[in-house]
Amino acid sequence: MEFNFLAWGLAALAGIVIGAVWFGPKTFFPIWWKFMGRTPEEQPGTANMGVVFGLTFVGAFVQAAVLQVVIDLAQSANGDLDWFGGLATGALMGVGFAAATVLGHKLFGGFSLKVWVLEVGQDIVSLAAMGAILAALI
Repeated sequence: MEFNFLAWGLAALAGIVIGAVWFGPKTFFPIWWKFMGRTPEEQPGTANMGVVFGLTFVGAFVQAAVLQVVIDLAQSANGDLDWFGGLATGALMGVGFAAATVLGHKLFGGFSLKVWVLEVGQDIVSLAAMGAILAALI
């Protein structure tokens, strides 16, 4: 397997951009914040948002790298995947791993299904976009 660093970087960047738009102040952030039981007066974040954003970026790059390996393996087994095959692969990874894993975490943590839906919705959309990019470029 040859690792395509351009595809990897673009896919990770797409995941970061989708997350930023998804949880932006004009999109789902206010709804999510309310579902989390927070008031508009409460400020999000921790003392070191640099660490939060830094680790979020690392997470997106890890997701893109692993998804690239999965798509490469699928292509080796079944022939080339087009962008739609990559999109479907990413979406299935989002549903099968991100959504399924986080469901228990949210429920045991006392969060509602609404929080889970908003959070994993972003995961599924991001992974689908990453998969489409990766399959189109590798």
